[in-house]
Amino acid sequence: MTRCFSLTEAKNWFHRTFFTKSGLRSTTTDLQDGTVMHCWVPKKPKDSKPNLLLIHGLGANAMWQWGDTLRYMIPYFNVYIPDLVFFGDSYTTRPDRSESFQAQCVMRVLEANSVKKFSLVGLSYGGFVGYSLAAQFSEAVERVVICCSGICMEEKDLKEGVFKVSDLEEAAGILVPQTPEKLKELLGFSLFKPPPLGLVPSCLLADFINVMCTEYTEEKKELIRAIPKDRKISNIPKITQVKKVYIFFFNALASDYFFGFLVIVLIAEFVSGIWETMRT
Repeated sequence: MTRCFSLTEAKNWFHRTFFTKSGLRSTTTDLQDGTVMHCWVPKKPKDSKPNLLLIHGLGANAMWQWGDTLRYMIPYFNVYIPDLVFFGDSYTTRPDRSESFQAQCVMRVLEANSVKKFSLVGLSYGGFVGYSLAAQFSEAVERVVICCSGICMEEKDLKEGVFKVSDLEEAAGILVPQTPEKLKELLGFSLFKPPPLGLVPSCLLADFINVMCTEYTEEKKELIRAIPKDRKISNIPKITQVKKVYIFFFNALASDYFFGFLVIVLIAEFVSGIWETMRT
């Protein structure tokens, strides 16, 4: 039977084509411990450009979360965009679901690509991974930007009603949607001013779920459960050697403006660093 046209598959193809034409290539790295990591890396990294790591959050894959903002970064940075474990083409047979493990996997991919120094941007769940990366490998991480990540949350915050969803299993069901209704709920939580979701055809949402949300569903829920587990502010590792740490919360509908501003901030930081080096 002929497969029906998928708008999600078409957009996935568009993102892949755009990444390739932007000077990136798709790579797969076997970490030799049951873990395989997919990452977009520069075809020809330039020594004159600083390295920038973009870490996605919970969602489809790295292409979907960074596709609309990649154009802001490519002219100024050697950009590295991994799929975290259980997203895109990355997976593991190991049982560890912590953001610390995710950070170690990302670092090993960067090392495999001879990246010794870099700055990073972590979005949502990627912010937790990025913070852990900076804490574990502070000698390699120069600057950190964390977007919309509650890195200072504690396990008790869920029970005390700090968040709109107080039950972890309910949150996991929304963040890993398996029905159009749950996907609408996720969009309602994710967007500051969501569009009229009732007008979005369920067939389009079902198509997205079928293409993007049916693999590693239980593993992704385990990642979510691991975030607040035994989490206390006093136990969160300190970042000591990183030059700059930025934490942002912003309107998701204004992401283009935000990332344009972010590029300006990062470039200004690098230019000032070069200037200080020249002065000394």
